[in-house]
Amino acid sequence: MKIAILGTGAGARCHATALARLGHDVTVGTRDPGATLARTEPDMMGTPPFAGFLADHPELTLATFADAAAAGEVVVNGIDGANAVTALTALPGPALAGKTLIDYAVPYVYQQEGDAEHAWPTPWGVMPRLATLDTDSLAEQIQRALPATKVVKAFVTQEQQTVVAPNTVDAGDHTMFVAGDHPDAKETATALLRAYGWRDILDLGSLHAARGMEMYAHFHMAVNLALGGRPFGVKIVR
Repeated sequence: MKIAILGTGAGARCHATALARLGHDVTVGTRDPGATLARTEPDMMGTPPFAGFLADHPELTLATFADAAAAGEVVVNGIDGANAVTALTALPGPALAGKTLIDYAVPYVYQQEGDAEHAWPTPWGVMPRLATLDTDSLAEQIQRALPATKVVKAFVTQEQQTVVAPNTVDAGDHTMFVAGDHPDAKETATALLRAYGWRDILDLGSLHAARGMEMYAHFHMAVNLALGGRPFGVKIVR
C-alpha cells in the first residue's frame, strides 16, 4: 500500500522503516521539509536530525503533511498530541477523507507554572500531564474534527520500537489493542499489526475506549521506570 507517516520523531521513524521493509510505499510528512532537513541538533527527545536518517533510508520520501496525507491510502499519525488536532485539521479536506487514520499520539502537555507541586520527576525529565482524560480523548477529538476520516486508536500502549517488533518481548506473546467506530478501518490497522508480528490483538470496541488507552500511558511509564527502561509488554490473560 501507499502509507503516509505524519511526523519525523523516533516513533514515526520506526514505522516508516518497518513498513518500507514490508514492501509498502512510505511517505513521511512534516510541516516544512526544508526546515526539517536543515536541522542539525537532536530534537527534544534526543532523536538525531532527520537528514541523516533520510540519507540512510533512500526508500523513504519526505513531503509536507498535506502532500504525504494525499499520497497515502492509509495514514499513521505520529504528530505530538499537543499539536495533532491543529495540524490535521489544517490539511485540505480530500487529503484524509475516506481514509483510515491510525492515531498513536498521547495528549501530553508539558508542566506549566503552578504544576510544580504535582510534578512527576523521571530520569528523563518531568513526566508530562494529560490534557484530555476521563470524558474525552485525543482520538475522539480528531474524529470529531475529521468526520469523513476513519480514526483508529492503536499502537499507543507500547513504545513504537516494540510496536513494529513485538517479538523482541517474550517472543511476541503479549497484547495489542485497537479501538474505533469503523470496522473496516480497524481491520486495516489489525492487518498492519499482524504484518509487524502481533498475534494477540484485542478489539476494545468504539473509539470511546481510546480514553483508557491514552490514560494508560502513565501506568506504562511507571512500569518502565520499575524495569529500568527495559522493553516490556502487557498480556491480557483470558
